[in-house]
Amino acid sequence: MTAGTANHETMLQCFEWYLPDDHGLWNWIAAQAQDLAAAGFTMAWLPPAYKGQAGDADVGYGVYDMYDLGEFDAKGSVPTKYGSRGDYLGAIRTLHAHGLRVLADIVFNHRMGADGEERVTAHVVDVDDRTVNDRTAIERTLDTVYDFPERDGTYSTFRWNWRDFTGTDYTANDGSTGIMRFAGKQWSDNVSHERGNFDYIMGDDVDVNEPEVVKELTDWGIWYTETTGVDGFRLDAVKSIDAKFFKPWLKTMREHGNHPDFAVGEYWSGDVDELTGYLDDCGHCMTLFDVALHFAFEHISHNPASYDLRSLAAHTLTDIEPAYACAFVDNHDTQPGQALESWVQPWFKPLAYAYILLRDSPYPCVFFGDWYGMPHEGTAPTPFLHELVWTRAHLLGDVIVPQQGDDARTLCWKVDGPHPLYVVLNTADDQVVRNVRDEHLASRTFVDMCHPDATVVVADDGRASLPCPQRACAVYMDADDYAVLQEAMRRRV
Repeated sequence: MTAGTANHETMLQCFEWYLPDDHGLWNWIAAQAQDLAAAGFTMAWLPPAYKGQAGDADVGYGVYDMYDLGEFDAKGSVPTKYGSRGDYLGAIRTLHAHGLRVLADIVFNHRMGADGEERVTAHVVDVDDRTVNDRTAIERTLDTVYDFPERDGTYSTFRWNWRDFTGTDYTANDGSTGIMRFAGKQWSDNVSHERGNFDYIMGDDVDVNEPEVVKELTDWGIWYTETTGVDGFRLDAVKSIDAKFFKPWLKTMREHGNHPDFAVGEYWSGDVDELTGYLDDCGHCMTLFDVALHFAFEHISHNPASYDLRSLAAHTLTDIEPAYACAFVDNHDTQPGQALESWVQPWFKPLAYAYILLRDSPYPCVFFGDWYGMPHEGTAPTPFLHELVWTRAHLLGDVIVPQQGDDARTLCWKVDGPHPLYVVLNTADDQVVRNVRDEHLASRTFVDMCHPDATVVVADDGRASLPCPQRACAVYMDADDYAVLQEAMRRRV
């Protein structure tokens, strides 16, 4: 493949945590579809579309009823936070019409907002080591009955009770909290070993080793895939779901609906050995977000002097399992105020995005808050991000050539192809100048798209000096390519 014809995937996460509860996201995203396609995006990751325990105030991760896409008057509203079932299906159709593949956010591991109580015998579990629990099981009144009275059997007559879960954390009759494992149940084996065993996160913990549950989740998946026509899945909190569950489930999904052929899992760990271990356990049936790379970005952004850029890729999924890595800079969980807050500082974001968008990352993901800004946080869009995404879509070749002479605070590479690019990252407090040589580029004029006053004419022998300001990135492209980029940015405005 050559640049300009290669299909370089780029994903947009189409939400952030603090969007308004106005039922408007689905229609708004549909209205953006044409612009997103023109910008260079190929995939749109939409937030969970089904009813949460908090009704239209739920971001989507407190899952109540996966069959209610904003259709039934349950949990205080008909629509979800993002709109109605019709709005959701319409948004997917519109995104498809503009050539964008759609990823559905799937949350399997926990349920909340039960409709009824039942008496259940359970062991109290040590919160710091979930493999340790009281030997004495006590009968308690627990919120573990889900019969969805408003839906009344539409789409599915399956009713959930304690036998479909492995544990919970709330006692209904006295309001006490604490992790409990139900008598006769065991945590899943093929999960994270954090705190001994990280099967349990919150709410009523779905037992994916229960045959009836597996059948229901499969039946639901077939219904959802055929109903929505989505092209793939973002799978939530996979570190807490038995890895053996996903391969057959995803295989079945690919046989239905729009035959979704892509899945990315969220395994929240900066330890790349855990990430590769889960890929092995699930049979490499999905990609994973490269959380290890995200933490490297966060560290550099806070302590640039202490980080050697030459080791940026070391101990990341992008380095060890590149075909199964989805690189990202930030997301809804890392933004300020969230439990997993690990926000990359604004000055470094253009450098981080240049790294994931203008190298050989197969599925980089751009965060909504970086693309559009976040009024709640007073955060502006990330500078040069539109230009970087467009450059990836229209100019990026397939051969990355590291340049000699890097030091701890500077990284430089060339992207070979019909539209050659030179990219320089500089975390130092002073401007750097990178000297390069390529006889094939002799006498051509290059422009730094981030600092267009920096125009460089390559010498007759192919030598050129490429300046990059302090704590910045520079992306040098042929002057003719820069003119096309500028015209694309003018059309966007």
